Amino acid sequence: MWLRIHFRLVLAVAAPAAAGWAGPAVSGLVRDARGPVAGAVVRLQGTPVRAVSDAEGRFVLEGPSGRGSLSLTAFAPGYFIAGPVSASWGDREVSILLERHAGRDHPEYRWVSAYNSAGDPLSCELCHSAPSPFGGELPFDEWSRDAHSASASNPRFLSMYNGTGPGGRPRTGPGYRLDFPDSAGNCAACHAPNAAVDAPLGTDPNRLTGVGKEGVGCDLCHKIWAVRMNPATRLPHPDAPGVLSIEFRRPPPGGQLFLGPRDDVSGRDSWSALQKQSEICAPCHYGQFWGVEIYNSYGEWLASPYSDPAGGRTCQDCHMPRRGATHTARGETGALARDPETIYSHLMPGAADTDLLRDTAELTLQAARKGGALHVEATVFNATGGHHIPTDHPARNILLAVSATSAEGALLSLLQGPKIPDWGGEGGDPDDYAGRPGRGFAKILRERRTGIAPTAAYWNPVDLVEDTRIPALGRDVSRYEFAIPAGAGTLRVRGCLIFRRAFKALARVKGWQDPDIVMEQVEVAVGPDP
Repeated sequence: MWLRIHFRLVLAVAAPAAAGWAGPAVSGLVRDARGPVAGAVVRLQGTPVRAVSDAEGRFVLEGPSGRGSLSLTAFAPGYFIAGPVSASWGDREVSILLERHAGRDHPEYRWVSAYNSAGDPLSCELCHSAPSPFGGELPFDEWSRDAHSASASNPRFLSMYNGTGPGGRPRTGPGYRLDFPDSAGNCAACHAPNAAVDAPLGTDPNRLTGVGKEGVGCDLCHKIWAVRMNPATRLPHPDAPGVLSIEFRRPPPGGQLFLGPRDDVSGRDSWSALQKQSEICAPCHYGQFWGVEIYNSYGEWLASPYSDPAGGRTCQDCHMPRRGATHTARGETGALARDPETIYSHLMPGAADTDLLRDTAELTLQAARKGGALHVEATVFNATGGHHIPTDHPARNILLAVSATSAEGALLSLLQGPKIPDWGGEGGDPDDYAGRPGRGFAKILRERRTGIAPTAAYWNPVDLVEDTRIPALGRDVSRYEFAIPAGAGTLRVRGCLIFRRAFKALARVKGWQDPDIVMEQVEVAVGPDP
């Protein structure tokens, strides 16, 4: 079956059959039950060597070698991938038969479990997990450790949904069901799409069973046919989060269909351009509630230079990075060796990935004595994030802590400059940064009824108070002035960029123990005046 693997096509279109050829070639006809099929991609399986059938279904495939047997595949929109068909260089009457797949979605289809333990003969784990002779992990192994596989059972998600705290303590902090006890809401439309696909506004995450508990499952992603967008905004419609914005192509009873980004995989597979495009992420990474945009990493990417098809980057480029794998399935399945640059990882790094966060921003400090004071300029550059930092869940925040010390280590007093907001943590603990020199980067929402701000209870009517986040390739520059003690020698200035998955007050109420992640840390020395 298909998993989310992305393949950069290299065109090698053959000349028309009538023109002949100079080197080794094989030719033939692509047809279906009704006759010749034009525009079919014929490929030497596992390679970038390909041709396209002409108006009469004929193809000529030129290759790099005139020896050995060949395995050919063919694909055209609306069909399963055909093959592999055996051939030899010089063959001129190779016939490849295409079979159409279902032309509409069949909601009666029941999702295939990713796990062997479910007893499904098509489970992804059977073929796409270790043991493997290739070293490294296969797609199932990565997905099963990725946040998408746990989106329906994530304790933080359930804590916010149910309004529970440490150890499941009830009525602790914000909770959707505390405010709307008689409604299941639409949270499952993104967090439990397997279960919510046919009841997106009536699926309770507490009552999931079977494949419904598997989060964003393999089978679900590889049944996505299209994403419904608002043509005016190029974003999903505000009232259609998650599966409400997805058009699936589920097969009829007794059939199967897997959609993926390779056009040369045999089986009940078909090629889909969407699997390599950022749009497939849009339904669950854009959301409005009560007319206020709450999360929008997809739209932030869309508005950035990274969305430029000519030289940009997709969501998959950063969040499904190549890790050097050469296969996507176990050796005994007959999986072909692939170019590692065409195999994208299913261990999708995000807000909990230290390496990703440390590679996202750059922090620079400039400091100089001037007029009897120490002047500091701090610049935070969103160097590689394809969206704002932080992004998505509005509880996420980043702190820039700036400090200056004397040669003896005494803190210098701040004369002028910004201070970290109250939401940076109040209480006197070492990691409470409120009031210290620095900046805070976050989307601040205020509940209209209670006035609570910042809030992550965005299911209630809220207003956007401010948005200090840094857009893709954007810079934030802040300036500080510190008092210099008499006779001070060498001064040291330190800057630290800290990522938090939730505001400090919320984390305390909920009992979340996620440690701060240091994204960048910089120190500069300023010598005494000559």
